Order: sequence, then C-alpha cells, then structure tokens
Amino acid sequence: MKRISPALLVALTALLVLLAPLTQASARSLEVDIYGPGQGALNLVTADPLGSQEATITPPPAEGAELKKLIDGNLYFLPFIKVVGGSTILGGNTLAGYKAPDVDLRRYQLGGVDLVITQGWPQPAPGKLPSVEVRVYEAFSGKLVLGKAYFDITPEILPRIADRFCSDFMKALTGRGEFFLSTMAFVKKSSKKQKDIWSVHPTGRDLHQLTKLQGLSLSPSWSPDGRYIIFSHIGDRYHSLGVWDRLTRRVQHIKFPGNTIIGPTFLPNNKVAVSLASGGNPDIYLLNHIFQKEKVLVENWAIDVSPSFDATGTKMAYVSSRRGNPHIFLKNLKTGSDERVTKEGKYNTNPSISPDGELIAFSRMADGGHRIFVMDLVTGREKQVTFGPGSDEMPAFAPDGYFLAFSSTRSGKSQIYLTTRHGGEPRLVPTGDGEASMPTWGLVPE
Repeated sequence: MKRISPALLVALTALLVLLAPLTQASARSLEVDIYGPGQGALNLVTADPLGSQEATITPPPAEGAELKKLIDGNLYFLPFIKVVGGSTILGGNTLAGYKAPDVDLRRYQLGGVDLVITQGWPQPAPGKLPSVEVRVYEAFSGKLVLGKAYFDITPEILPRIADRFCSDFMKALTGRGEFFLSTMAFVKKSSKKQKDIWSVHPTGRDLHQLTKLQGLSLSPSWSPDGRYIIFSHIGDRYHSLGVWDRLTRRVQHIKFPGNTIIGPTFLPNNKVAVSLASGGNPDIYLLNHIFQKEKVLVENWAIDVSPSFDATGTKMAYVSSRRGNPHIFLKNLKTGSDERVTKEGKYNTNPSISPDGELIAFSRMADGGHRIFVMDLVTGREKQVTFGPGSDEMPAFAPDGYFLAFSSTRSGKSQIYLTTRHGGEPRLVPTGDGEASMPTWGLVPE
C-alpha cells in the first residue's frame, strides 16, 4: 500500500474510504484503501501536453493530445476519480512547464482540483522516435505522486502506454493496478442459434472475436497464464469442452460421457473444474492438465454447478439444489468442510469468489429480476450492489478483487457493466453490436 502526504487530507475527507488512524504517531501520512465501505471521488485534471522546454521551445506532437484522451478515458472507469475538464480552470489548462519547479498548481487549487497530470514531450534526438514524461502532482502540496517516462513512441502503442500509466497511477493510490492490464472474455450473440467467445479490454478497446463455431459457446474462463480459454460448447449433436489457444487461435473439442458439460473454470494451478452429468444430475469434477477426469469435488443427488475458486485454489464457491432451491455453497478443499453460504432468497446462482477468498458475489432473484449481491465471508453479512431496471446476472471478480463485471439487461438487451465490491454507478463496457454476457477476467501477456 502506497502512502499519501497529509496535504491530500482535505480531498480525502470527501472520499468514503478507510484511512489509517490519525494518531500523533501516524499523522504524518495517510493510506488510501479501495477496499473501504464505499468511494467518493478525487477531482483530477490532465493538463495540456507540452513540448520541449529546453533552449528551443517546440510544440508537443499530435500523439500528446491522443495520449491525454486515452488517459482521461481510462480514468473514467475508476469510481474514486472524477476527471474534470480543463476548460473549468481559471487561467487555462496550459502550464509553464511539466515538471517542478515550473508546475504552478495554484489555479488548480482554486478550482477544487486534487490531482494534476502533466505531460511533456522533450525534443527527440535526430533519427530517434519521440519520448514522453508523464507526472501526477497533488494540487494542494505540489508533491509528486508518480512520474513515468516512455520511449520510442509510435501512434500504435499509445493505448498500451495509457494502460501502463493508469495501472501505475492506480497502484500508487491503492496498491493494486491489475484492472488496466487485464482482458475480458465474454459471450456474444451472433444469431438465434450461435453464440461465440469474444475478448475486450475492460475499457472497451481491442474488441476481438475469438471463436466462430456453429452452436452455442458459453461460460468462458481464462487460464492463469492467459494462454487458454475454456468454455462449454453446445452443438447440434453433442456437447463438448472447448479449449481456445491464444497462440494458435484454434479450438480443441473434448467430449465426455453423458454429453452434459456446464460452467468449466480454471484453477490457479491450471487444472480445470467442471460440472459433468453421466446418467443423472451434474456433479463437479476436477480435470487434470490434459483435461481428463482426476477426481470428483462435489457429488450428491442434487444439481451442482458453477464452481469458482480463490487465488489459493482451496476455497470453492458453487451452486447446489440440495436444499430444494439453488443456493450458494462454499467448500474448503483442504479440510473437506462444505457449508451453505446464502440463507435468504429462493434463487441464488452464478457465484464468483474474490481472489482473497473473503467475498462471494452472486446473482439473486429479487424485485422482479435478478440483482448482484456480495456476501462477506468474514462477517457473514451480505450487501446488494446492483439495482434495476432489468436483470443483473453472472458477476465476475476482477484480478484486483475490487471491480466486478456482470451481465445486465438494464438497457433493454444484455450488455456487460462494471461496478465494485461496494456497488456504485455501473459503467458500460463497450462491446459493439449484439448481446453480450458471461464476462470473465484474465491477465494476458503482451
């Protein structure tokens, strides 16, 4: 967890987060915790990009405006950051310089701004590609929060630079920055009889179709190394476990006796858990690294589906109908203990356990539709984090354990939205035309 100076205390009082205790011994610094009970917003302005400030003053290249746009677009998805337009700043949004002591922040203080991002493009040497220096300052203290330099810049790599910078910025404030480095896989409807697996950056960039198979491709799950996506495929004549390989861009089909394959998911050790049915209701099995049955994880007369694992692979949340209605259960694979988690409602499905194993997000039928709830396994308390219209289903924790992706029909058709473990105004993930559902997260190497 990174420390923030006391100069930001005024701004942080508006932010509903947990702060380090302000005793006489600890009053010298604060800790911002995104895992607090809610979030307000810190006001942030990205100053106009500047060119060389050396002997010869030059204007910034066209990439400067594009990088500013990309950074502001990324930060829109952080609920504890409010991106403020530079036109609201008295005296203008162009600074005399992009690094101390030439950064005059008084105009931003008067505008109630908490954080200022500066961007400088030094004059490149002959024959060299441009470089950029990006910094974040606290408006009230002038303290440098973060400074990064990027070299050999071409227009094609600007989105990745924005992602890396925003990841480091989020990490400087909260200690976690995986959101901007992650990739989503999801299901997109192609026609009445076809659904395929797609991928997208959580901010909506880099939208790609990964499969093009006749039938329904459902319930994708990324492997921990980001190479594979497994999914259920329902064809005209049989079900199969689909395995998409990121390196070859090909799909392997694996069949099992019984012809019912539901909700496969990777464990942290690259093994797979999946619900299989062979002559009865589905049970949850563990598959080895070559997708062969290794052992049964849950077996009884009821329907057992939708396994989800914490980062250790020892806690498994899943759905079972053994109490008559679908409820969320939690099994400890080390001790063998198995307990019912949800006590309310008659229809609880789609569990997603947080990487730290402390929370389970799930969907419950309520208020004429489905809503997303989060159960705190430490306190035993649950909280509703989404509200109508439409139905909200299939929550999935991000690798940082803070963001939640989910499917919703609030716009009239199924689309993917983001919220946090505390709730908050959902953000739409742009996925193009067509219905989108069943989001899952992965960390994919560049």
